[in-house]
Amino acid sequence: MFASPLLDRFTRVHVAVVPAVFVPVVLVQLVLALGGSSPLAVVAWALAGYVTWTLSEYWLHRVVFHFEPSRGLGARLHWMLHGVHHDHPNDPKRLVMPPSASLPMGALFVLLFHLVLPFGPACALGAGFFAGYLGYDLTHFWVHHGKPRSRIGRRLRENHMRHHFQDPTTAYGVSAPFWDRVFGTAPPRRS
Repeated sequence: MFASPLLDRFTRVHVAVVPAVFVPVVLVQLVLALGGSSPLAVVAWALAGYVTWTLSEYWLHRVVFHFEPSRGLGARLHWMLHGVHHDHPNDPKRLVMPPSASLPMGALFVLLFHLVLPFGPACALGAGFFAGYLGYDLTHFWVHHGKPRSRIGRRLRENHMRHHFQDPTTAYGVSAPFWDRVFGTAPPRRS
């Protein structure tokens, strides 16, 4: 992606890095949330955080990652953010977001949560949000390189492969395909 091997190294990541980075983030936020809120409130805010993540996954993928300027810096940025994944969908080191991108983006969401909510609920919302992100990134890797055996797993894989190889304007929800039904971007069902 870059002429510099050092810079290029920051664009590739092993799938194990995601849980190594984000499991502690989720746990720390849960502990902080429990210090200022009841367990029931933490669970409710964490579930709200998960829903917030699924909506963010859908809209980031649809609007940001699939906004494709035709040339210039915008085209280069698009290719670096998401286009490279569509050009090389089987590269196992380009299937999860590198922490060099996911941590700054996640920090912006955490800042937003803390600007609009008290400390405890903001931490619980963040825990659910990052648990959803963790699930998304691991699901994304798995649908590319795993062998789904369950009906749900096969359906997730089929939707995502259709997004890659048939119609990139459908199936934006990788781990939460229900938003594609809600927003009218679900691929047609096979008979």
